[in-house]
Amino acid sequence: MPPDLDPVVLHHLVNTLGWRDLRPMQRAAVAPVRGGHDALLLAPTAGGKTEAALFPLLSRMAEQRWTGTSVLYLAPLKALLNNLQPRIERYAGWLGRRAAVWHGDVNTSRRRAVLFERPDILLTTPESLESMLVSTKVDHRLFFADLHAVVVDEVHAFAGDDRGWHLLAVLERLTRVASRPLQRVGLSATVGNPGELLTWLQGSGAGSRPAQVVAPDAAAVVDRQPPGDIELDYVGSLANAATVIAGLHGGEKRLVFCESRQTVEELGQLLREKGVTTFLSHASLSVDERRRAEQAFSEARDCVIVSTSTLELGIDVGDLDRVIQIDAPATVASFLQRLGRTGRRSGSSRNCLFLTLGGDALTEAAALLLLWARGWVEPVSAPPAPRHIVAQQVLALCLQEHRVGDQLWTQAWNGLPPFGESARPIVRHLVEHGYLDQDGGMLFIGPAAEQRFGHRHFMDLTAVFTGPPEFTVLTGRTELGRIDPSLLTEEVRGDRRLLLGGRSWRVTYIDWRRRRCFVEPADGGGRARWRGSGWAYLGFELNRSMRDVLLGADPPVAITRRAAARLAEVRADKAHLVHPGGTVIVREKDGDLRWWTWAGFRANATLTATLGEVVDPVERFDDSAIRLREDLTPQAWRSLTADAADRLCLPEIDEKAVVGLKFNAALPTRLAMATLAARLADLDRAAMVLREPTRFLVA
Repeated sequence: MPPDLDPVVLHHLVNTLGWRDLRPMQRAAVAPVRGGHDALLLAPTAGGKTEAALFPLLSRMAEQRWTGTSVLYLAPLKALLNNLQPRIERYAGWLGRRAAVWHGDVNTSRRRAVLFERPDILLTTPESLESMLVSTKVDHRLFFADLHAVVVDEVHAFAGDDRGWHLLAVLERLTRVASRPLQRVGLSATVGNPGELLTWLQGSGAGSRPAQVVAPDAAAVVDRQPPGDIELDYVGSLANAATVIAGLHGGEKRLVFCESRQTVEELGQLLREKGVTTFLSHASLSVDERRRAEQAFSEARDCVIVSTSTLELGIDVGDLDRVIQIDAPATVASFLQRLGRTGRRSGSSRNCLFLTLGGDALTEAAALLLLWARGWVEPVSAPPAPRHIVAQQVLALCLQEHRVGDQLWTQAWNGLPPFGESARPIVRHLVEHGYLDQDGGMLFIGPAAEQRFGHRHFMDLTAVFTGPPEFTVLTGRTELGRIDPSLLTEEVRGDRRLLLGGRSWRVTYIDWRRRRCFVEPADGGGRARWRGSGWAYLGFELNRSMRDVLLGADPPVAITRRAAARLAEVRADKAHLVHPGGTVIVREKDGDLRWWTWAGFRANATLTATLGEVVDPVERFDDSAIRLREDLTPQAWRSLTADAADRLCLPEIDEKAVVGLKFNAALPTRLAMATLAARLADLDRAAMVLREPTRFLVA
């Protein structure tokens, strides 16, 4: 055991946990974390990252006699915090310290207890943290006065979207509240750019504070397994997938991942009809429903839990025997998270069975496994131009401080771009449109902000994400979950039936004003649907890997005979759409002309915007191809695209799409559209494609 840990911590590691030694990553993390350095701790799922961060932080807490709430433990999911709380409380208790959880599901009495007797470690989400900063019921200057360190679990899940910008901005404001730099420790499983991710996590401290990536075994982060542990199969339909799952691995505990809530519901119902003990987990099920399912699953043996990505991020559902994937996740990192749910018991190995439902899904799964076998993992990058988050942060700062100097507000984020001088046009818009009032050199919340975001104590302002409006489904007084309202408005013959929690329900009453519907059990015929589920942009690397698969490359995993036969059919059918030396323009027998770039959605969006002279004005592009004008000739193509790589344009944005950008109301429309355009673009890959040779073919 490393002597750098506090003697009490060492005692409990040996005598309470029965550990003979730390894992390599945990040992390597002790010196930088205890030394106060910023750090990114990388290890596969279940690699002991929580302990790697907390044991040296608890040692530092004891040595330096920290008081009050000195450590924040942030995670992207409330369920993950609930899962971690008993473990962290136990570790803190070794030193006579306390830990507590604070998020939207914590009741008022427990919150009062947290405020009355500040815990040494507070487990929370960034959104709940901001709620504390702006709440009139929390003295944030007193509560966070003793803060020294922040642990960010699953940091990669934040960094790749707007929650990451929100997290960084809130941490900068906390730094000013605490009047000291805050040590930042990120925990992550698999990323392709760990150094960049750590620099991102440091925020305004990047370059001025010591920082270290802790990943002693890089191969373990990529986490490749022998070929026999991964199997690729083709089953053709969800009903066939249910038959395979019901017939295989009897007596074992299986976790099945699906790419949409609708698929989870439909597969859950099919498995139950086959007599399989089945539980479900997805974001539209009620918290109690998910907890009951996860608890029952963790205690059972011969059973299946069907889930979306909600069970991807480290929530403990007990020892798993198998992971089964329906079709393919959109990223290698997501696959690695899911693979890491197995192989935790001594003598077991990590495994995953892919059950693909169609030829395209089979190709995508093979391509993803090919990238994994090559050791490639997606880099995590913050989305560009978060102007809407800047607007939200300025409003939140005014709520927090009540009044802010109209020349001093930029100091709140310690120089972190883009929350500085470049944001002045946004602040000017907020003032001009009444979101902020200005008087005597001070800014404060205006009437438009009160009207737009003031509902329930500005809760809408502290939530960076909001989903589309859904109806709550209840049976008696028990909440089952939420559904898309279109299921309640479309015409049906006979009873209106829903599928939720893997069971069918008959709608008995709809409360349109309160957005609630009441149901009773039915014997089948239910339907499930949610807007925006089940589809994600595919990136450049995955598309190029799909091209490699169509050209004959096989991933080094076990491929069933039926998968190999179906893949051979797909290759024969699409042989004319791929070429190893560049891109292909194909005129099909029906006259359609398509440019098969295999470049991903964002690159194709950029190419479509740039090449308006040659792109079909109606049906335009997808992840793999762009439809061109039918009368285009090879000569015209060469002439019109000769200089295109030097004049790339941002993708075109429909003004209606701005509605999907949270806080868009607080932005000028032109800036909101510019934000969406920057996020949809892939200028580098578009230029790369334009510089590749292009072949014209006739199918």
